[in-house]
Amino acid sequence: MDSYNTISDLLVNLFNEIMDIEEKAIITKEFQDITNNDMHIIAAIGIDEPRNMTAVAKSMSVTVGTLTIAINNLVKKGYVSRARSQEDRRVVLISLTEKGRSAYFHHEDFHKKMVEAVLDELDEDQIQVLVKSLMNLKKFFYSYK
Repeated sequence: MDSYNTISDLLVNLFNEIMDIEEKAIITKEFQDITNNDMHIIAAIGIDEPRNMTAVAKSMSVTVGTLTIAINNLVKKGYVSRARSQEDRRVVLISLTEKGRSAYFHHEDFHKKMVEAVLDELDEDQIQVLVKSLMNLKKFFYSYK
C-alpha cells in the first residue's frame, strides 16, 4: 500500500477506532453510570476554577440548552456541582465534585498513555514533523467550521 492510501486509511478509520477503544478503556466499572460524551463534558469543565455554562458549551461546540441536559444528569449522578456566581446571580458556574475529578484524571490518564504510545519511538525531528502534520490536519478540519 502506498503512503497516500495508508494515510487515507488511517485518517478514515482511526477516528472511529479511537472513539470505540476510548469508550471501552474509560467507561470502567467505577464509571459505568456515564457515557463517553459525559466524560468529554467532564474534561471540558476541567479541574481549575468553576466555569460558566456558556464557556463550556462554546468549547464543546454545543448549545447551552444541550449542555444543560447533560449537566443535569451529571449533577444527579454526583460528578458535577452547580452554583450561581457571586458577582452575577444570572450566571451558573459548574465545577467537578470529587467523583468528577476522579473521572477527569481517569480520562486524562488514557490520553496520556495514548500520546506516549505515539511518541514512544520517535526522535525529536520526527515529533516536529508529526506536530506540523497534525496542525495541518486541524487547520483543514477547522476550515469546515
